[in-house]
This record gives sequence, C-alpha cells and structure tokens, in this order.
Amino acid sequence: MTQPLPLRARLALYLDLIRWNRPQGWLLLLWPTLAALWLAARGFPGWHLLAVFTLGTVLMRSAGCTVNDVADRDFDKHVKRTAERPITSGRISVKEALLVGLVLTLVSFALVLTTNGPTIAWSFGALGVTILYPFTKRFFAMPQAVLGVAFSFGIPMAYTATQGSVPAEAWWLVVGNLAWVLAYDTEYAMVDRDDDLQIGMRTSAITLGRFDVIGVALFYATCIACWSIVGRLAGLGIAYWSAMAVAAAQALWHVWMIRSRRRDDCFAAFRMNHWLGFTVFAGVLLDWLLRA
Repeated sequence: MTQPLPLRARLALYLDLIRWNRPQGWLLLLWPTLAALWLAARGFPGWHLLAVFTLGTVLMRSAGCTVNDVADRDFDKHVKRTAERPITSGRISVKEALLVGLVLTLVSFALVLTTNGPTIAWSFGALGVTILYPFTKRFFAMPQAVLGVAFSFGIPMAYTATQGSVPAEAWWLVVGNLAWVLAYDTEYAMVDRDDDLQIGMRTSAITLGRFDVIGVALFYATCIACWSIVGRLAGLGIAYWSAMAVAAAQALWHVWMIRSRRRDDCFAAFRMNHWLGFTVFAGVLLDWLLRA
C-alpha cells in the first residue's frame, strides 16, 4: 500500500502543478493588466484594485495551469518537456488537481466580488475561456488565439473596475495583447512542434508551417502598432514612446533569435517576453510619474 506523502512534499507537488517556480506565465498576464489599470485610472489605481488584480492574475493563471494539465494529461506523456508534470506522471490525481483549481478560482472570484457589477460579469467570461482553451488544441487551427482572448480579459476588467465601461482605448490594448500572445505562444509552440505533430495536437506553429517566423514578426508588428494607437488615444508622452521603441527592439531581437527554428532559441525567446510586457508597463508608469 502506497504511503501518503508528507505535507511538505504534497505542497511541493501543488506548487509544481501551478508552475510556481516559473513566474514568466503570470508575468505575461500581469504587465498588460497593470498597464490597463494605470491607463484606466489615469494614474495610480489605489491599493485595493492593485491588490485585487495582482492577486487575481496570479491565482487565475495558477488555476488555468491545473485545467490545462488535466485536459492534456494523455498528450503530455508523449512530450519530453511535459512528461513529468504532476498529473501526467501520476503524482497528483485528476480529482485532486481539479480541487486545487477550484479553490484558486473561488479565492480569485472572492477578490472580484469586491469590485463592481460589470467587472464581476466579465469574470464569468474569463473563466469560461480559461476552461475552453486547453480543449481547442484538438480542433482549432490556432488555439493560441483563444489563449490570447483568455489572457486579455484582465484589460476590460481593469477598465470596468475603474471607469465602469470599456472605451475604444481598451479595445486597442486588447487587440495588441492578443497579437502579442500569438507571437510569444507561437514561439513556444515551435519548441514542441515535432511532438505535437506526432500526437495530433493543433498549434499556430504547425498551421503557419514554413511561414512561422514571418507570422511571429507580423504578430509583433500588430502588437506594437495597436499599443502605439493606445498611446495616441491616451495622450501619453515621451516616456511611453521611449518604452515602445525598446519594446519594438525586443520584438525584433526575438524574431532574429527564432529565425533558425532551433528549440532552445525559440524557448529562450518565449521566456524573455515578460520583459517586453514589463517595458510597456514601465512606460505607462513613468509617463504618470512625470505628470504627477
């Protein structure tokens, strides 16, 4: 009979399940959300909203990881990079993982309940797309687009929590974020393309084929263009435009890195994307500080 794991070992498995030691995932979500929060508030949004959206982002990304791993458990065993994930390796049961995800979701929802009606309504859509995303990899040619939608919900929610509505500026921010997700998650998909082809998984890297690098470049270009429109609509100054120039340079560097399609280079480019997001948020923050 298998002995139950000590509490510390069990906690370590839970942390591995939610990718606690790989913060790039929630940072990719956090920076656009914080940028939206600062833009919507036209400055510091207050400690309450800052705490709600920061904690909510981390919690929902963690819950999303549990849903993703449950949905992909039979596929992950055939991919070298994911074969030892807690659910796939059998160290955590599906029921246990879903319970962890449920607890994280409920805590996140409790945070949203401290905001307002429109933001609460948006949160149901965010949950629905988060649950849907892992399954789209079985039938949709570009599931990365669905991930982009899931990763963009924090933007309209930041505006509704602050202004009560979602202006045009927010939608340009959403479209730019969607394009950014398509760029970096295609880089990520390029890492596993050979394995995904064998197991029948759909990804943007497979769909784009030999046009994958060009596709990533166009996604980045769309992202930078949309966020530039945001800067004009919001009347942002030199700090933001300087940050956008740095972000564009980072995007060019990532495209250069993945040109050979080597796995290590593609994965490195993906992992560095949170710095691009931070750069844009820093531009928004500095713009506000210079005006204060």
